[in-house]
Amino acid sequence: MTERSRSGCPINLSLEVLGDSWSLLVLRDMIFGGRRHFRELLNGSEEGIASNILASRLRNLVETGLLTRQPDPTHRQKVIYSLTAQAIDLVPVLAHLGAWGTRWLPVSAELSIRSRLLADGGPALWQRFMAELRAEHLGVPADPSPGGQPVRERLQAAYPAVLSDG
Repeated sequence: MTERSRSGCPINLSLEVLGDSWSLLVLRDMIFGGRRHFRELLNGSEEGIASNILASRLRNLVETGLLTRQPDPTHRQKVIYSLTAQAIDLVPVLAHLGAWGTRWLPVSAELSIRSRLLADGGPALWQRFMAELRAEHLGVPADPSPGGQPVRERLQAAYPAVLSDG
């Protein structure tokens, strides 16, 4: 990566991996939406990503070590994408980015509810969520959650609740 990088600055290098218009959104959809197949990512994109762009971003995310790509054992023409430990470590970054956007930008109530819940839950919730993601994507055994539903389920349930309240 450093051979083609502008500098060795960690912010610059991070932006070279994640700073395009789609990479963080693909990771967002995998982390918060549980999407792991190409079609799920393509059809579930709120922003309407084009198939060629999605294919390019998935390829780049695999090449940079944020995703792995394996044949799907349930369908021989499909692959399943998994988050790596590097990608899972972005949960606090995404939580802070969402909190910043919620504070300073004209967000919608329904699309910002997950960011609000993550901000309210703070680092303890982020760590729990990351442990759940490690179990799902890396097969790392997680300690049983201290009561309550899994974090992603809680975040996903909040969206329709906001819609029904509005």
